[in-house]
Amino acid sequence: MTATRLTALDASFLEAETPTAHMHVGWAALFDPPEDGPRPAFDELLAHIAGRMARAPRYRQKLAEVPLGAADPVWVDDTAFRIERHVRRSRRHDLSGLIDDVMSRRLRRDRPLWELWIADELADGRLGIVGKAHHCMVDGLAAVELATLLLDPEPEPAAPPRDFWRPAPAPGPLGLLAGGIASRAQGAMNAATAVPLHIARNPGEITRTPELAAKAGRALVDSVRPGAGISRFTGEGSPLRHLATASRPLDDLKAIARATGTSVNDVLLAATAGGVRQFELERGGEPRPLKTMVPVSVRASDGQEELGNRIAFMFIDIPCDEPAPRRRLERVAAEMGSRKENGHPEGADFLLRLLGLTPRTVQHVLNRLVSSPRTFDLVVSNIPGPRPPMWMLGCELREAYPVVPMADSHAVSIGMTTVRDDVFLGVYADREALPDGDRLAELIDGAFDQLGALVAEPVLA
Repeated sequence: MTATRLTALDASFLEAETPTAHMHVGWAALFDPPEDGPRPAFDELLAHIAGRMARAPRYRQKLAEVPLGAADPVWVDDTAFRIERHVRRSRRHDLSGLIDDVMSRRLRRDRPLWELWIADELADGRLGIVGKAHHCMVDGLAAVELATLLLDPEPEPAAPPRDFWRPAPAPGPLGLLAGGIASRAQGAMNAATAVPLHIARNPGEITRTPELAAKAGRALVDSVRPGAGISRFTGEGSPLRHLATASRPLDDLKAIARATGTSVNDVLLAATAGGVRQFELERGGEPRPLKTMVPVSVRASDGQEELGNRIAFMFIDIPCDEPAPRRRLERVAAEMGSRKENGHPEGADFLLRLLGLTPRTVQHVLNRLVSSPRTFDLVVSNIPGPRPPMWMLGCELREAYPVVPMADSHAVSIGMTTVRDDVFLGVYADREALPDGDRLAELIDGAFDQLGALVAEPVLA
């Protein structure tokens, strides 16, 4: 696989990493052992994962820095790649403790930026897997897609693809520098010609250029508008992490959405607002709206894009100040609807593409601004997961909990994903700055119950 340079968005996640903010996307999954026959041994699981690597060659590449910081790093083949460096065995009996240990450690930069830990001796007899990959490598949806490469739609695994991979030699420092300088020069040329060239290639798009520019402007104003600041969920933190979890039937959320004329994502945001409100009240605080970053996938529906980040961001104020569950959901739905109507996801995507053409110094400033606690208080992400039953070497996937990265000086991020007919909530917290993350997960789960009472009420006006 040839060297590929990080996009500006991918590089921003690399730059956002600090000693107390490890920018990896992660997940924790639980599998039932086979009903008939022996459970797979660790060596069999290791061989199975190794056999699927041909489907994801990026996972055998590492980053090469460009001398003098002349350009963003490039992906190059890891000539020393060994699957044993990335797939480890844990003999822990509790998955929660393993998750916390793995997520509290930064990925090493001298090798491909991912790890899988297999816990095959859990106390309840199930098989656990904890995985993480750096956000510069994948977004949440791409991480789920990668995880499903290890799974099969039948208990009997499909034959692995033939693997002809041979690592290509990495370019030397002079080659990296020359390529970086050429990339920056090309970037400057692209900045001057991007819009005219796009119009020349797509004449029908000429009428949309002012529209996209307006949407990008609205997205930019919304991202930097006042609203966030000092809250219980921002401030100095630590590298120590804890993943609190909850689960429930997906039909619960769908029923609420149908009865209220909203979406499952609206229901998640409203439940988060309700849980955070009660969390604040229990600690003697005054609930107020929290500016929340909501990642939105702009990945092509045909699935032909490579790994990497194809996301944009919307910012909404979740109404933690509102005591009535119905009003919370109404306000969330209205805000999300307004931003979608005004083209914020499309505008943010267009803006991110344009910023990729700006000088690196400008990108650095904007990266710090976007990840600042003054820009947002917390992240809430809804990540679609596999709906059909899936197996790994005869072990059926039953549960999967997402880990949504936290930027520096933030104390919590919230993710939700689906497996078959259930939803799984992951409340990822700095266990020093927010030691009671389990209580927050309980309260968000309880807020779903409050919203469930709306099912018998009339549809929102």
